[in-house]
Order: sequence, then structure tokens, then C-alpha cells
Amino acid sequence: MKQPIEAAKNSARKGDVVANKKAGWFYTDVVKEHFFHPKNFLDQEEEMPDAYLGMVGSPACGDAMKVWLRIEKEADGEERIKAFKWKTFGCASAIASTSMLSVMVTENGGMNIETALALRPQDIMLRLGGLPARKVHCSVLGDKALRSAINDYFRKSGQLDRLQIEHGRFVDNVLKITDHDIEEAVLEGADTLEKVQAKTKVGTGDPSCIPEVEQLIRFYKEKYFGA
Repeated sequence: MKQPIEAAKNSARKGDVVANKKAGWFYTDVVKEHFFHPKNFLDQEEEMPDAYLGMVGSPACGDAMKVWLRIEKEADGEERIKAFKWKTFGCASAIASTSMLSVMVTENGGMNIETALALRPQDIMLRLGGLPARKVHCSVLGDKALRSAINDYFRKSGQLDRLQIEHGRFVDNVLKITDHDIEEAVLEGADTLEKVQAKTKVGTGDPSCIPEVEQLIRFYKEKYFGA
């Protein structure tokens, strides 16, 4: 006979699936796998005593995230992420996104630093098979936490010229429009792609960035207006 707590977990899982389907928040099997069986979760901080730490939080849904990286320089001078541990206080999407991110940056011998810095939220979402629209900001948090930890590495290794300025990350590489520009546009009332483009012209120089711009608009709308 199953223990009550196990039965409760199973009941909660079934209930979540039904509720998510009705609300249009259905999670893929990959998301559920990473939520119920998260990879590289940090049990005790003592596991990573010399790690580089990244922290990020979002008032949008109360998520908070910590990331610990172990980075090694190989014989050819390439810097690779050899270990990625994490903790998060947040929803299923935040847990699944961070779990998947931890796999992505450590598989195949570890991702090099430059490739890791170029990761986008949609890269994580693609590996997860998608996320509900209102939970896209959780994958945004994941890549922000990763960059924060890499910045810690740059600071501690004396590579201050390589520090990444978060609000200055280019979204449209042709017109040099940053995520901070998108944030400012949303704060000024631009709540659709068309309105953001009217203010910034984002995507007119580099149309390939439009999916990321749309994700950022949703993220900042939920962050500041709960929309």
C-alpha cells in the first residue's frame, strides 16, 4: 500500500496536469521530467567550495535562483564549464529551465564561456519543448543567473574587461538595441511588439531577434504590471 505522502504527490501531479491543460499551461514531458527529477541540484553548498556564484531573482512570480559554476582552462586556453549546480525557489518552469540549462552547459565535456554567454532563453525553451507563455520569464532567469556566475568568474580571475553588463546585452545586433531598451519601452507603455518597434525599431535591422523581443516584452509586462 502506498504511503499517504506518495499518494498525495501522485494526486497533485495528476491535478496539475488537468489544471494546466484547462488553463493553457500544459507542460511537456521534458519539462515534467526536469521538474520532478531535477539534474545537478545542489544539496549542500559545501559541494562547490571554490565555485563561481551567480544570483538572480524576479518579483514577477517570486522566483529566486542561485547558480554555482566550476570553470577550468584547458591546455589550448579554452575556458569550459565543467560543473553547474543550482538552487531555486520558484515554480515548475523555473526548476525545469534551470535543470535543463545545467545539462546544456556541462554536456560533451563542458560548454566554453563564449558559447555560454551567447545562450538565449529560446535555446533553453527549445530543449524543453516549449513553456507556457506566462512562464517564459523563468527561462530568462536561467540565462541571467548563468551570466551572473560567469561575471563572478571574470571578477575573481581579474578579467574585468570581459564583464557583461546585464542591461546592455544586445538583442538586435544590427541596430545595437539592448534588452534594457526593451525594458524601458515596456515601462513607457509599449505592451505589444508593434508598439515596442515604434519606439525602438527593434527587429527592423535584425528580424531574427523578434522571438526573443516578444519573450522580453512578456517578461517585463509580467514583472512590472502582472500582465
